[in-house]
Amino acid sequence: MMKKEKVVLAFSGGLDTSFCVKYLSEDCGYEVYTAIANTGGFSPEELKNIEERAYRLGAVKHASLDITQTYYEQSIKYMVFGNVLRNGTYPISVSSERIFQAIAIINYAKEIGADYVAHGSTGAGNDQVRFDLTFQILAPEIKILTPTRDMTLTREYEIEYLKKHGYEADFKKLEYSINKGLWGTSIGGKETLKSDQTLPEEAYPSQMTADAPRRITIDFVKGEIAGIDGTPYTDKVAAIQALEQIAAPYAIGRDMHIGDTIIGIKGRVGFEAAAPMLIIAAHKMLEKHTLTKWQQYWKDQLGTWYGMFLHEAQYLEPVMRDMEAFLESSQKNVTGTVIVDLKPYHYVLVGIESNFDLMKSDFGEYGEVNKAWSADDVKGFTKILGNQMKIYHAVQNKQK
Repeated sequence: MMKKEKVVLAFSGGLDTSFCVKYLSEDCGYEVYTAIANTGGFSPEELKNIEERAYRLGAVKHASLDITQTYYEQSIKYMVFGNVLRNGTYPISVSSERIFQAIAIINYAKEIGADYVAHGSTGAGNDQVRFDLTFQILAPEIKILTPTRDMTLTREYEIEYLKKHGYEADFKKLEYSINKGLWGTSIGGKETLKSDQTLPEEAYPSQMTADAPRRITIDFVKGEIAGIDGTPYTDKVAAIQALEQIAAPYAIGRDMHIGDTIIGIKGRVGFEAAAPMLIIAAHKMLEKHTLTKWQQYWKDQLGTWYGMFLHEAQYLEPVMRDMEAFLESSQKNVTGTVIVDLKPYHYVLVGIESNFDLMKSDFGEYGEVNKAWSADDVKGFTKILGNQMKIYHAVQNKQK
């Protein structure tokens, strides 16, 4: 009897990858090994349910790969340093984690001697490029299978296929593609395919259950979250998860991201990211107080580029390490406490406390009084500051 070839499938338990397990094992005759690279969005119970689902679908073996700490240390940390929000809105939740999931999956495939590696990405999104590119760079000898993309399948077709093959699931819930991670949850569905629609309330995994306003504090040490409400956290992942538990019941951090895909088309995706949005907003406010004007200016430029490269599957490009070095250096004095008020569906940044606050009354209070210079100092400074513009306009006036 001919030995079956091994396939490692990046498995999330969602509709696309559920279809892939059944199709690759039953229609193609492969020995399917499923693996989920957990980036911190799943509880032990959820991971157990995903494992059981994989076996019910026909997987030979299932592996849960916990890469949460790696994901924080090598990606999230720098996204906070750079205040990275794609198009000023999206904290690059899925975009950033996919690269690390792909790295973990391909390493597992090499470890078990797989002939193929597979993923459930469609042909219309960014993930196909992120998975393919990472797989090709790190293991060019392993072939890639992509049934959902190659067969141009619709969600309706996949649901019907699974039903015909005897797989029972909550198909109504599967109408929404939900990708959950430490740095936010993305939600795709029929509404996100239209420019004039938005997601219904029930599509969001976290429902609004808290209605009483609450004031919290977020501590930062050298740009990294270090405490919540006075409780210190050495484990940054635990800090993010704790903040998510506090803020998610307020339905904070929901939005619709509209952006340009790597393949050149526009795309929409809903998301909820309570902790990421609060951390980035609080961190940015603290930076406004502790960084100089030019530190903020150049960091904004580099943070935008860092987010762009991360989004477009360029994490393995060496220039990313150069940008990370700059971003880390910029955080030397970003230490302090940010006060935040939480309310249903929104938050308010109240203020900050920091020993590195550059808004010190020793030198002057904006619009009030100056202590470090005289009126004549300002007159002389203004005269010199305007020199170049005076020369330019004097030359222009001579030409009239």
